Amino acid sequence: MVYKGNHKKLKNPTAFLLDFPMRTNYMYARMKRSVINEIFALTICLWMKAGAGPGLGTPISYAVPGQANELVLIEWGSNPMELLINDKAVTLPITMTDGKWHHVCVTWSTRDGVWEAYQDGVKKGSGQNLSAWHSIKPGGILILGQEQDTMGGRFDVTQSFMGEMSDFQFWSRVLTASEIYGEATCGNHLTGDIMSWSEELVELHGGLAEFDFDPCH
Repeated sequence: MVYKGNHKKLKNPTAFLLDFPMRTNYMYARMKRSVINEIFALTICLWMKAGAGPGLGTPISYAVPGQANELVLIEWGSNPMELLINDKAVTLPITMTDGKWHHVCVTWSTRDGVWEAYQDGVKKGSGQNLSAWHSIKPGGILILGQEQDTMGGRFDVTQSFMGEMSDFQFWSRVLTASEIYGEATCGNHLTGDIMSWSEELVELHGGLAEFDFDPCH
């Protein structure tokens, strides 16, 4: 059997974490599934555990031709966590400084640009006018662990993710508060229709390692 780098056979191809032990401009994961349709509403959830700060870095960035910040979740330096859509930003009242695993979800709808942020199943904040009436464009590249300055590249080490992440899911609708609570408390497990967490859909780069891990056990 041939193993690529730190790639080892997982017990369960959907129960794993990605470990980013340090800030680099070369370790990242690329989602192999592309966005086929325009996105008018979304929910993104993932489990994260912060490394030694300051700031998480960039767990998620989605870049399209002509817009590197089409959809980004970033906590850069000592700034609070932000959600960017079409390069417009809102501050999220989410803190990850205790070194424990947390479940984080953000929802957004093009209608009035309404957004919500959840941590561990609890709504922490919401607002509107975040890129209202903009639709997120298909055909881009979604990267875990780095902030794209051009589509698929130009990573900045100061914005890179440090820590661990698992179970990234991406839906084309706004999940309900009870659905999100169920995800965070392991009462249910929904699979994202745009992108979901499985070994075959996550392509590792730069020596990024994956380990068996189930956030719900």
